[in-house]
Amino acid sequence: MDRMHDFDIPEPSEVPSGWSAHTVGNEWRWALSSDQIDELVRAAEAVDASDPAVVAGLHHSPPPLPGLTDQLDQMTTNLLNGQGFELVSGVPVDEIGASQATACMLVVSAHLGSLRRQNANGDLVGHVRNVGLASTDPNVRVYQTSERQTFHTDSTDVVGLLALSKAAEGGQSLVISANAVYHAMVDRHGDLVNELFAPVATDRRGETPSGSDPWFTIPVFTWWDNRLTVRYQRQYIDSAERFDRAPRLSTRQVEALDAFDDVCNDRSLQARMELEVGDMQFVHNHSILHDRTAFVDNPERPRHLIRTWMSVTGDRHLHPVFAQRFGTITPGNRGGILTPPIPAPPVDGDGGSK
Repeated sequence: MDRMHDFDIPEPSEVPSGWSAHTVGNEWRWALSSDQIDELVRAAEAVDASDPAVVAGLHHSPPPLPGLTDQLDQMTTNLLNGQGFELVSGVPVDEIGASQATACMLVVSAHLGSLRRQNANGDLVGHVRNVGLASTDPNVRVYQTSERQTFHTDSTDVVGLLALSKAAEGGQSLVISANAVYHAMVDRHGDLVNELFAPVATDRRGETPSGSDPWFTIPVFTWWDNRLTVRYQRQYIDSAERFDRAPRLSTRQVEALDAFDDVCNDRSLQARMELEVGDMQFVHNHSILHDRTAFVDNPERPRHLIRTWMSVTGDRHLHPVFAQRFGTITPGNRGGILTPPIPAPPVDGDGGSK
């Protein structure tokens, strides 16, 4: 066991191998039965997805889903301690409409964990779509564009996506095991891998809690409680350089980040999927990085995903350094954007995220 900047560095033999494109299998994909669809739709009828107060309290008493309890429990186990992602098909978006489909997604998400704020407006329901912005603006987050996102993690335990509509071209979802990336780094860039256990400044992109710096410093990899945890968003690491007081990347760190990106872009390590209308995807941010390819919208029905962020009771312990971004490190009550809600006009009159 080595140390870098007071962060432990594991021996490769201590880190499980993770999965690859050839070993992940297909058990991560399953479909709701007709009875489960009916039960979920009925449960969602009691939820007003447009009422922030209703959404905020949903985790404390979500509508029961007795026909889905066993599968949701198994999905939670798979997310936290298994392959780290799942894709569930069957929400009848075109039959029940976007609002009711959103309520279905909220009910499932509330059974998994407590819903977290996704932006400075305090939104618990996120809208992932191209609103005509560009990531070159340092206050824009990439999900608001049609650009490729590149492999990254979100500031929460689990992220969920529901496809309301898909792109005319592109927009494929990619996921990769952090453990597999680590071992590929050991094999291909053994002289650089330990640099990933050193703190790096990451831009908060204008969503800065009172009294905090407009960046946080968390390593790409942390080794804590015998678990390897990943935290990464390369664009935001690069844009943190705009702050004079932010810690600068060393030449070796830049080389390590470039090598990390190259490994993540290795298709033999990735699981790739198309999110069809009605698909729900759930990803564990501490063990999985995810990406979205660039896309072109259908002008008549642009790509639109509903996003939820969840903190899950029973999830792994995190290194205390995560409190910079997550507020606390208590499983079930951590993560999300910590700035207070601010008034802002909706994108198109529907209260969507900026």
